[in-house]
Amino acid sequence: MILLRRIIGDVLRQRRREQGRTLREVSAAARVSLGYLSEVERGQKEASSELLGSICDALEVPLSDVLRDVSDGLAVEEAVAAVPPPAQGPLHVTNVAA
Repeated sequence: MILLRRIIGDVLRQRRREQGRTLREVSAAARVSLGYLSEVERGQKEASSELLGSICDALEVPLSDVLRDVSDGLAVEEAVAAVPPPAQGPLHVTNVAA
């Protein structure tokens, strides 16, 4: 199952790291506890729309940009999930030219 909260967290962490900012800096600017922001980034907590907006404001990144990146990440994960697994069972090789 694809977890949207994990993809959101990955995008937020990537944006924060691209700016060279710490969890402490962003959590203070967003007025959210460092621990909670860490859990959001790790996909362990769902971010409300208000919290997501505050984090984006703290990162000085438009919410629409973050959501676009999340949408792109979700599309990739859906495509990967749609690929059937390789066939299982014994492999029989015949007519092998030497």
